[in-house]
Amino acid sequence: MKDPLLKVALAQITPVWLDKTGTIKKIENAITEAASKKAELVVFGETLLPGYPFWISLTDGAQFNSTIQKEIHAHYAQNAVVIERGDLDSICNIAEENNIAIYLGILERPKDRGGHSLYASLVYINQKGEIKSVHRKLQPTYEERLSWSPGDGNGLLVHPLKSFTVGGLNCWENWMPLPRAALYGQGENLHVSVWPGSDYNTKDITRFIARESRSYVISVSSLMRKEDFPITTPYLEEILEKAPDVLGNGGSCIAGPDGEWILEPVLHKEGLLIEILDFNRVLQERQNFDPVGHYSRPDVTQLHINRERQSTIRFAKE
Repeated sequence: MKDPLLKVALAQITPVWLDKTGTIKKIENAITEAASKKAELVVFGETLLPGYPFWISLTDGAQFNSTIQKEIHAHYAQNAVVIERGDLDSICNIAEENNIAIYLGILERPKDRGGHSLYASLVYINQKGEIKSVHRKLQPTYEERLSWSPGDGNGLLVHPLKSFTVGGLNCWENWMPLPRAALYGQGENLHVSVWPGSDYNTKDITRFIARESRSYVISVSSLMRKEDFPITTPYLEEILEKAPDVLGNGGSCIAGPDGEWILEPVLHKEGLLIEILDFNRVLQERQNFDPVGHYSRPDVTQLHINRERQSTIRFAKE
């Protein structure tokens, strides 16, 4: 029988905003610290690497052909992650060296979509340091659509981790019933949801998903304050002019399979939040409800999923 206990770390930290190199170093330090505390899984917030596009709502982001928007966007793209180029190699190496799994929110600039457009992606790296899935956010939310592109179903995958089966979604994807069901149906019992940073988002949906799925749910948010914008930020004065003192207050938390808090939302605190999860609690709660098992009717309703990675071009086989 596998060990039913899993030690998890929620990395509620601030990015070195729009600085890929600086943020990677901060992530590496957090992984190493989590491993030193015997954590077996560490989770980081949505697009922590290199940061969330807060400027859009602060600088009239919908203004067409704006020099400000174009230049900040280009700076953002320059600091995006190109996985094919090896941008995550050092993080993968640390995962392998420390036998720790990682869920990391990144801004991805993928080669298979031409190498210019940006995606909010959630990357799973296993304990061997292997990237096992890259889930591109299916539908960017509201003003995010001015910066991020819609993803596809390729990353709707789950992964074995000791006794658990873990899967994850980005931010408001967690409100989408069908992507949730896509993960439930593959046996997910530890759900990871990543957020840019607000208990407004995490305080309700975390417990709801846990109660619906009878799974553990880990929500991880980042932090961001007005003083956290680097002085090297393009158009910094214009951004700060309308920026509130706090843009991301955290709210990282954990709900158990009964929907009750294991860790209530933590606000304004930077660092690692660590808890131990017991797989047996999943089996206990599935006794009376299992949304894809004994309490489902696939003869009446079924979900069909397209997990093909989308691209503008397709080469015929030679």
